[in-house]
Amino acid sequence: MTTPTKTSEYRNSPSGSLSVMDYLAKVVGLDVDLQEVTTHNDIYPFIDPAPHFSARTFAKKVVLITGGSRGIGLSIAQHFARAGASLALVARDESVLETTKADIERDVTGARVLALPCDVRDSAQVSKAVASTFEHFGRLDVLVANAAVILPFGTLLGGVDPDAWWKTCEVGLRGAWNFIHFAVPHLQKSQGYVIAMTSVSGHLRLPTGSDSCIMKLALDRLIEFVPIEYPEIKTFAVHPGSVLTDIALRSNAPIPFDTKPELPASTVLHLAAGKADWLNGRYVSAQWDLGVVEQKYKTAIVEKNALVQKLALP
Repeated sequence: MTTPTKTSEYRNSPSGSLSVMDYLAKVVGLDVDLQEVTTHNDIYPFIDPAPHFSARTFAKKVVLITGGSRGIGLSIAQHFARAGASLALVARDESVLETTKADIERDVTGARVLALPCDVRDSAQVSKAVASTFEHFGRLDVLVANAAVILPFGTLLGGVDPDAWWKTCEVGLRGAWNFIHFAVPHLQKSQGYVIAMTSVSGHLRLPTGSDSCIMKLALDRLIEFVPIEYPEIKTFAVHPGSVLTDIALRSNAPIPFDTKPELPASTVLHLAAGKADWLNGRYVSAQWDLGVVEQKYKTAIVEKNALVQKLALP
């Protein structure tokens, strides 16, 4: 998470009115990160998607993206389409989904897009969506679990609507689990990828943000399980950076939103192209310069089995 350069007000805090700087002082875990790694808020050379666009790297691949009609999911869909992939896009709002499908097919020559209205919490609907993807395209190579909701910051655990709190977990965690569950047989055959859009919040304790922090923590662990049980499948839990999406706006999160959606989209493209399989089963921040991470940390990360959830011993 980037430290803000100026102070603004966080007026919904339980203590009345906290500045962003005062709020961040209460966050636990901000000091835990890779050291001496260049960070980015936009596309940088090591993950430049242009070569994938020109070579149509994913021309024979099928990519299913949940939460694919808006925000980060939309940017990821656009990147994969430009790289030649066939797309299955999942979202609840059918009208927005159809508009997204039409826009991509208009903007990307030869794009093939399947729109799948679906509630990711409903296992029957998810089973049908995965089956429809396979029936339509004949394969599945990449699953991007991006669907999410989040409660507005500012309410303590004891004062929040319990059903609304749990919905964050149902959409983000159960939604990802549902799609992974039904996609596994297809991804085994294609030796494919699961990429879950997680968050640095899974490693933090953000006051009044427990729903998101706990859900993302569990999502990170889910991503670790998949390649252990299914070695044919590669997985990554990707922190996208602080991207200003509709969900972010509604969250009233007391942080600066300074990351362009093209950064996580390009990172996902890079990972799904097999450019960093040594990070399989691990947490990855899109803001890290992956070239620097590979150069400085690859040996240590692999030998120490780092970037996974575990107890830190002295």
